[in-house]
Amino acid sequence: MVKHVVCFRMKEGCSAEEAKKMLLSMRGREETALHVEVGIDALHSPRSYDLVLIVTLADMAALERYQTAGYHAHTVKPYMHSVTETSRSVSVDFETEE
Repeated sequence: MVKHVVCFRMKEGCSAEEAKKMLLSMRGREETALHVEVGIDALHSPRSYDLVLIVTLADMAALERYQTAGYHAHTVKPYMHSVTETSRSVSVDFETEE
């Protein structure tokens, strides 16, 4: 299994709740995503990000497809780029035995 974790900072005036809805819309639509979890920051510290996405995929090949094809690549990713400070988002992709 592969975990794809992305932390986002929202652009001024953009809604984390709306972004969360868009990310969760991958459930059942993005065939490579086995599990999708989204959380909105509760602490709001200076080092906090506004939103986190955690996607579980079968393997690295599925992660590549997720990044380049399908619902995520053609619908979700462009939306997220429009409402977040993409130059300040961070991600980690790691393999797990889960």
